[in-house]
Amino acid sequence: MAVNRAEQRAATRQALLAEGRQRFAADGYHHVVLAEVARAAGVTKGAAYHHFESKAGLFRAVVAEVQRELGERVAAEAERYEDLWEQLRAGCRAFLAAGTDPAVRRILLVDAPTVLGWDEWRALDEESSARHLAEALAALAAAGIIADQPVEPLARLLSGAMNEAALWIAGGGDPRAAEQALDRLLAGLRIPGTP
Repeated sequence: MAVNRAEQRAATRQALLAEGRQRFAADGYHHVVLAEVARAAGVTKGAAYHHFESKAGLFRAVVAEVQRELGERVAAEAERYEDLWEQLRAGCRAFLAAGTDPAVRRILLVDAPTVLGWDEWRALDEESSARHLAEALAALAAAGIIADQPVEPLARLLSGAMNEAALWIAGGGDPRAAEQALDRLLAGLRIPGTP
């Protein structure tokens, strides 16, 4: 009996997350009504409040899920390569490509900084894709491919630049032009003559 209840709670939570994600991506945070999300997910409004306490709570959970998936996508692209430099480039390009995904654009890049606030949005970003970026930069510095330097400020600079570029792409900017600019920016970090 306890397992069935736990499974039912998990299924309810997942149904609310899926419906919330679809609606936040399509309509934007301010146009979503939690009661309508609950109804479309086939649960009561009370169940929605039990799992998330509010529309903001549901949104926060959706943002965390999308951030985690984006971090996994970036890491997976980077891991396709053995070469540390190519890992960095592939991960950065995967992040930029996320700007063409309407759900990522609307949920993570447009609504999340406003709804959650800058500090919370940055914390979520740091737990996912920004963490992978810092790890990649640390590995490149340790291998002598980029100058030995404090990684945190460099990671923040690159992360900010890529967030802005992803927003630009999401607004209709040319993804190929952004990739070329990114390659030139990254090339400036590389110590000349390193493999």
